[in-house]
Amino acid sequence: MTDADAARHRAIDGATAPRADVPRPASGPIAVLPAADPAVVAAVRRGGGEVGPLDDATRGVVWTAASGDGELERVLAAHPGVGWVQLPWAGVDAFAGVLAAASADPQPGRLWTSAKGAYAQPVAEHALALALGALRELPRRARAGSWEADERGRSLFGASVVIVGAGGIAVELLRLLEPFGVLATVVRRDASVAVPGASRTVATADLEAVLPDAEVLVLAAALTDETRGMIGAAELAALPPGAIVINVARGGLLDSAAVDAALRSGHLGGAGLDVTDPEPLPADHPLWSAPNCLVTPHVADTEAMTAPLFAARVEENVRAFLGGGPFRGVVDPVAGY
Repeated sequence: MTDADAARHRAIDGATAPRADVPRPASGPIAVLPAADPAVVAAVRRGGGEVGPLDDATRGVVWTAASGDGELERVLAAHPGVGWVQLPWAGVDAFAGVLAAASADPQPGRLWTSAKGAYAQPVAEHALALALGALRELPRRARAGSWEADERGRSLFGASVVIVGAGGIAVELLRLLEPFGVLATVVRRDASVAVPGASRTVATADLEAVLPDAEVLVLAAALTDETRGMIGAAELAALPPGAIVINVARGGLLDSAAVDAALRSGHLGGAGLDVTDPEPLPADHPLWSAPNCLVTPHVADTEAMTAPLFAARVEENVRAFLGGGPFRGVVDPVAGY
């Protein structure tokens, strides 16, 4: 990774501003676990933090593994003095168990932060690429073995786009969509806070009312118990004929079998899926051969993109841990994101 790679992207906050009212944990030595990634260790030090081994003096933990249920729980149970935990991903569903335990018996003063918003730019870029590819029927054309002279393919200009979620991905995607003059609707839990760049903001409870107008449906929401399976056969049937579905969030938001059926029936005009359920998607899964369906293997944000962004998030939150500004990516263990 070069300095130019590190400067390509920046973190994007969601429609809700970073919280400045969270309890500030006591600062102290920070352990980088379960493996002391040199780039992360360097980020802690750039933020002014003291990197140390896990012991009774540890007050902060930066977790670098893909998940942490079990191991992270044991670390925190054995070290109640840890007041701040930084998780590596924007979505924290891989840590559902340890967060559930935290919400049931929260450690006084313990603060959880994630990388939410840190990877928004590359993921939003990928969502746009998938949408354009599906509208222009590139999956079907890429599979063609001969010249097919037809007039199929649609434009994104002026389209009605519904985005589920109001985090950094949604905010950045709205910015990328501006040149296309789309009519954008954002669906979020709290519709009282309008999302800049959206034509309208509605509550999750009103999702069914906006689906019939959605030429493009983009899923960019966190996976929680409330959102799991939120788009199934009924929701897909409510979309207008020929609509396309894009998922760059978590596979569990979308019923894979229902998507396959809707594509093969012709009701859905296409799909772009960077995440699937199950994941990895088995080689014999019908979605691989579904009409105009493009599946990418969870690469909307590659390691080359995420590594410098995570390091920047760690550095910024270490400064906050030491009293230098608000934390970014604060997680609500009860809400699950």
